[in-house]
Amino acid sequence: MMRIFDPHIHMTSRTTDDYARMAAAGVRAIVEPAFWLGQPRTNPGSFADYFDSLIGWEPYRAAKFGIRHHATIALNPKEAGDRRCLPVLDLLPRYLDKDGVVAVGEIGYDSMIPEEDEAFSAQLAMAVEHGLPALVHTPHRDKARGTQRSLDVVKESGIAPGHVAIDHLNEVTVDLVRDSGCWMGFSIYPDTKMSPPRMVEILKTHGLERMLINSAADWGVSDPLLTKETAEAMLAAGYTEDDVDRVLWRNPVEFYSQSGRLDLSDLDDAGARGAEPTFEGSSILRGGG
Repeated sequence: MMRIFDPHIHMTSRTTDDYARMAAAGVRAIVEPAFWLGQPRTNPGSFADYFDSLIGWEPYRAAKFGIRHHATIALNPKEAGDRRCLPVLDLLPRYLDKDGVVAVGEIGYDSMIPEEDEAFSAQLAMAVEHGLPALVHTPHRDKARGTQRSLDVVKESGIAPGHVAIDHLNEVTVDLVRDSGCWMGFSIYPDTKMSPPRMVEILKTHGLERMLINSAADWGVSDPLLTKETAEAMLAAGYTEDDVDRVLWRNPVEFYSQSGRLDLSDLDDAGARGAEPTFEGSSILRGGG
C-alpha cells in the first residue's frame, strides 16, 4: 500500500467514516490548518476553544485510526478582515509553542484589505520568531494578483522562501511561486480548484521538487481521498512508485520537518484502527471539561 501524507486537510469538518476510509487508502499522516468554520466567530474565546481542539481532540480522534495528526495555528484570512477577531493575534504565541503545531497557518489573503495586511505581516513575523514554516492561503478571487501580493509580503517579512508554502495554486499562479523559491501547494477538489489530471500535467511541466498535494477537505464539496486518486493518476501517466512517494510523502515530510516538531515515529503502532469501545459501549472516551 502506498503511504500518503495529506499536508492540508480540515478534519474538524469530517466524520470518523472519513478517517476510516483514509486509513484504508494509505493515509498515515495529516496536517490540519486552522481555518474558517463557516459561521463567523465574533470573539477570541471561540478561537481558543477551536485551537484547543486542533491540538487535543483531533490528534486523539485520528490516532484511533492509525493516523498521525499535526496542526498549524493562525488567524485565518477569511476572519482576519473582521476587527473583532484581530485580538486573536495575541493568543497565538502560546499555541505556536505547542509540540503538535508544525507551522503558522493558514495565513494570507481573502479580500486583500488592510486588516488582512496587518494580520498577514504579524503572523509571518511570528513564524520567524518561533522558527516555524508558514502556510499561505491564496485568495479565491483575483488569484494571480493575490498570489503576487502574497509573495511580496513574504519577501518583505524576511522569512526564508523555503519555509513558506503558497497554497491553492493553479496553472496561472504556479510559475510565480516556483520562481520565488517557496513551496507550491495544490488542493485537489471534485469540481473546483484542481483535478488529478490537471495536477499530473503541472507535474510534467514543473517537476516534483517543492510540490505539495493536498485534499484540503472541508465542509464543502470535497473528498479526502483525492490525494490517492492523484497518486493513481501519476502512476497511470508513467510516474514511478518512488515519484509518487516523493510527492505524496517525502515532500510534505521535508517541508513540515523544518518545524523540528514533526513526529512520525512508531507509525505502525500509532493507534488501533477500529479500536474497541472505551466508555460503556461508546467508541469515544468521555472526559472532563
